[in-house]
Amino acid sequence: MTTSRPAPETGPEPEPGTEPEPTIADLLGAAEPAEPRPLGELITRLAAGGRLHGARDGGKAIGPAALAAIQVQGVTDDSRAVRPGSLFVAVPGLHVDGHTFIPAAAAAGAAAALVERPQPDIALPQLVVERSAAALADAAAWWFGDSSLRLGVVGITGTDGKTTTSFLAAAALESAGLSSGLIGTVATQVGRVREANPEHTTTPGAPQLQRTLRAMADAGNAVAVVETTSHGLAADRVRGIAYDVAIVTNLTHEHLEYHGSWEAYRDAKLSLFERLAVGGANPIKEVGGRRWPKAAIVNADDPSAGAFAGVAQEAGARILTYGTDPSADVRATHVEEDADRLRIGFSAPSGPASVDLHLAGRFNVHNALAVIALGEVLGLDPEAVRAGLAGVRVVPGRMERLAAGQPFGVVIDYAHSPASLEKVLGLLAPLAAARGGGVIAVFGSAGERDTEKRPMMGRIAAERTRLIVVTDEDPRDEDRIAILDDIARGAEDGGKRRDRDLFVIADRPTAIDAAFERARPGDIVLLAGKGHEQSIIGPHGPVPYDERATALAALARLGYDGGPDA
Repeated sequence: MTTSRPAPETGPEPEPGTEPEPTIADLLGAAEPAEPRPLGELITRLAAGGRLHGARDGGKAIGPAALAAIQVQGVTDDSRAVRPGSLFVAVPGLHVDGHTFIPAAAAAGAAAALVERPQPDIALPQLVVERSAAALADAAAWWFGDSSLRLGVVGITGTDGKTTTSFLAAAALESAGLSSGLIGTVATQVGRVREANPEHTTTPGAPQLQRTLRAMADAGNAVAVVETTSHGLAADRVRGIAYDVAIVTNLTHEHLEYHGSWEAYRDAKLSLFERLAVGGANPIKEVGGRRWPKAAIVNADDPSAGAFAGVAQEAGARILTYGTDPSADVRATHVEEDADRLRIGFSAPSGPASVDLHLAGRFNVHNALAVIALGEVLGLDPEAVRAGLAGVRVVPGRMERLAAGQPFGVVIDYAHSPASLEKVLGLLAPLAAARGGGVIAVFGSAGERDTEKRPMMGRIAAERTRLIVVTDEDPRDEDRIAILDDIARGAEDGGKRRDRDLFVIADRPTAIDAAFERARPGDIVLLAGKGHEQSIIGPHGPVPYDERATALAALARLGYDGGPDA
């Protein structure tokens, strides 16, 4: 196993007891291995997996063993990050092909490259592999010392609910005495340091992912909670991670622009459960002094539950189900709900109990039950698990309420799929009706992503709101007005009419202004789709944007800049 570099010095020695807290960047930097490693180690690994097809040096074919003595000082698929001694991995992407950047990597001092297609005109030593995306993950796991073997790894997948379930899982594990790192949409936690995730990517690329796992292990985390997306699974970003527990929240319509079909999307999610199979690369581990099983936690209420349970069974994993179905192992028996909390009564293998969850939204019942099932399968103290759940007061950008003294409610939520939008509106509509108002929905849909969901979301909103304002989410390089028109057509099919109760306003701050100006006392304005994100991605890249700050500024312009909860 390689050693890690010491944390970088940042200035004069601080006074005892006044050392600044490290940042995530500090911890990730310290996780970079300090010593070079021979390429021969990776050659052996790739050959054993049947993924190595040959080698080139000076443009000529050679045996891979001839490159074994090359010393590697890092792994990257980004030519801009290449340093002297780096191993550059040329990965074909949706928009660019990494093979075109091999000359730049060579000029920056790369020691060698992994390629799918040999480049005979480039003198850089090359290993030819079957799929460079998979080889990148193998190389990253190798370079960072297979750090997932030092951690209990909980993977959480599903269309909706991953982030909240991840936050709840990390809190429950911590409460039960297991220091937990977190990799997800909203935040990254390494050791005791938690910071917002500024990227629009939930599951990072393999080098960053493996670096983070190593940083967690070095910082004393016992467990890594990893939001594991269908993109991360299909693109092999999570290859080489030794998963111990897999949780699925649900499966609905999403990401068909990437996967091509619902079946391919489902199969990508299912592959997480295939990874539970015990083998040389994924042994049974001892975590926190306890032997962890390989376990699958499945939502019994989801139509795809049987498929997930079947794959888990084939992998040899223990299966625990949760939900409201009478057959569920962890089953909700009673739910009390108000605007601020849920009280969930449930039955579990350890016995009946109840938990107070300080998060709004009945859909959070399933998120909590999944974590209770996690505690059950790992043999954690049930009371500690419930205390951890009760301690979570907010998940940024998830049913986040804004109160500045205005006579209408404002809720920020990340809902960006048909199912999640339907759930959130289903919760807010009766709350608004009880206050004598209705719901105003402000939302859009991402460019260069699933186009089929756009009219679906428009119709869902039309059937559940008083008024709709369609606006930018992340248009990217797509025509922003065409995106909004797609949504608007669905809303019109649902009975809305433009410039009456349906408004198309591309600029998101202006759209929020329009919604607030039209809000009546008792209404609830839902700002959906951005949540915690800190930018809007347009044709020229990301532009800084903060939904919460934008909404508060809009309320202030209307004269609301403080006061009791709305």
